[in-house]
Amino acid sequence: MPQGARTERVGEEFREILAEAIPRLKDPRIGFVTVTGVRVSADLRHARVFYTSLGDERARRATRAALRSATPHLRHELGRQVRLKAVPELVFEEDPSFEIGARVDRLLERIAQPRSGSKEP
Repeated sequence: MPQGARTERVGEEFREILAEAIPRLKDPRIGFVTVTGVRVSADLRHARVFYTSLGDERARRATRAALRSATPHLRHELGRQVRLKAVPELVFEEDPSFEIGARVDRLLERIAQPRSGSKEP
């Protein structure tokens, strides 16, 4: 099996585990979080966890801090459920695709609105 397929499979398994573990965290700073993907390095030592969270910038900053402080617990949870030689270091990153998609939607809506003063048949 090619290395890329293995890291993708491991990343998807991590995504599922983390998606279940994060809502169970007792930290009140964590809002509604969706784990959108996990990119694992070829040596399986590092994993970048991409997520989206709802709320204003202040709420998202609080969620980011809470995830950072919960990283040791989440690594332990991964280690408990996945058999690997070493549990990877986790780095949480907000997934920009959600924000980019929302911006594209707003632009498309603006384009679709009829222009005032235009002469339509």
